[in-house]
Amino acid sequence: MNISRRSFLVGFSALVLASAFPAFAQAPTMPVHRMVETNGINLAVYEAGAGPAVVLLHGFPGLAYTWRHQIPALAAAGYRVIVPDLRGYGQSDMPADVAAYDIAHLTDDLAGLLDALGEDQAVFMGHDWGGLLAWQMALLHKERVAGVIALNTPHIPHWMLWLHPAIVTPALPEGKIFTADQTKDPITQMREVYSPDMYVLMFQEGDAADRVMNRDVRGTLRSSLRKELLRASEWENLPPFVANMEYYGQPVPANLPGRDVLTAEETDFYVSQYERTGFTPAINWYRNISRNWQAGLEVDQNIRVPALMISAEHDVVLRPSMTDGMERYVPDLEKHVIADSWHWTPEEKPQEVNRLAISWLNRHYDAR
Repeated sequence: MNISRRSFLVGFSALVLASAFPAFAQAPTMPVHRMVETNGINLAVYEAGAGPAVVLLHGFPGLAYTWRHQIPALAAAGYRVIVPDLRGYGQSDMPADVAAYDIAHLTDDLAGLLDALGEDQAVFMGHDWGGLLAWQMALLHKERVAGVIALNTPHIPHWMLWLHPAIVTPALPEGKIFTADQTKDPITQMREVYSPDMYVLMFQEGDAADRVMNRDVRGTLRSSLRKELLRASEWENLPPFVANMEYYGQPVPANLPGRDVLTAEETDFYVSQYERTGFTPAINWYRNISRNWQAGLEVDQNIRVPALMISAEHDVVLRPSMTDGMERYVPDLEKHVIADSWHWTPEEKPQEVNRLAISWLNRHYDAR
């Protein structure tokens, strides 16, 4: 395979806003946002439609804008769609304290958002980190959760996601076996498995990754938001540095593999947001994994609401195989895999996502 180390690695990685908003806030094809006070901060919230509430939770490095294709479809299907820029992202507040991004703050933000909008419950639909957050809402605020739709992100108890055998095994030396221990800090265990440049571990060590990423915002986003890369079947034959997920904090090459997920206009909007905020507030979510694990040790890890799991065939980190056996913790579970999709499923395959989500919602909730 004749491709540079960094070139390969970076591959993993219905109304326009009112003109009164500053130029950086223009979000093509999005409703007008408003600021909603919750849990001591302000979140920028986009809304559309009426009916049972569905809250859409973006991942890293996403925004509420991630869901621009889902908002009109869900609203037209009879649902009230609520889409925040999550804490640390976009137009929402960005506390300076790293601990302000732990799972207690993040889930309390969403419970308070429902209070502010007069909703007792909602279905939480999340992608990437937003999927983690949706599962945690069902654990920590179960009375506020009518159901969970997770895109790509499986429910792996006690923050052991990055220690799942499907992604740990390729990173291990030949012949070595590793079994995750839910009673031990996941970051400590990850250091036993991965190189120091593995992106989650790199985020734990100072701000070196932040500075590299902030220096070239457009390059960071374009190198991350890619599709039509290697297929999952090719993963096992790749060199060890690939399995170590060394995705961020590296110089961006001139020639990127695969194709852009975003159009030029969409890229410009993402860039306008991150050039203003930088990546540090979003990265701070990763800097709370140990704290989140500690806080959840005594929390029942069973999901006791209906759930829909939508995987992407070629997501090589959040692999479809990681959903095998999820029914042990999520008994009311429906699973699907979207073909020819990589990691950025809501933006890569919006029609397929909308079809699966709306079908499941209509079978579980009355949208009349």
